[in-house]
Amino acid sequence: MTGSMTTNPYDQIADVPTFTLTSADVLDGERLPTPQVSGIFGAGGSDTSPQLTWSGFPEGTKSFAITVYDPQAPTGAGFWHWAVVDVPVTTTSVPTGAGDESGASLPAGAFQLKNDASLARFLGAAPPAGSGKHHYHIGVHALDVDTLGIDAGATPAFLGFTMSGHTLARAVITPWWEA
Repeated sequence: MTGSMTTNPYDQIADVPTFTLTSADVLDGERLPTPQVSGIFGAGGSDTSPQLTWSGFPEGTKSFAITVYDPQAPTGAGFWHWAVVDVPVTTTSVPTGAGDESGASLPAGAFQLKNDASLARFLGAAPPAGSGKHHYHIGVHALDVDTLGIDAGATPAFLGFTMSGHTLARAVITPWWEA
């Protein structure tokens, strides 16, 4: 995808200010570590969601959403790897592995939507062999509502649509993986 490294696909949701997002597990612009690669799709990893910490979000933030998106997936619509909704404003980090099937390490009230593989969990990187370097946009979205009012049956694309009028700011780190 042309410009994928310099163009943030989340800007299509809303072009907003940024804040700070860091991870003890993944680094912006660096290759994904093996745990964040997919074992479910046979790419050799363990589908472990990365630890994330954020700060500096704007006053008026009432909740967050967390997403992981690969715009270079050969689908015509990219591929959503993870979507977490209704993260309370009092939460400023999630631990490594919070995106497992149980979601037990997510804060109270937050829940995971099904990703594009129809799994309500984090799915690691697994681009098709020969498809080049894929960039995984890990985003934390600061929202102006306590809840987006969507249910667990919503798709990540619908989450993006719903966030469009409620996003105050967004923090993104973008590691990559190549098969």
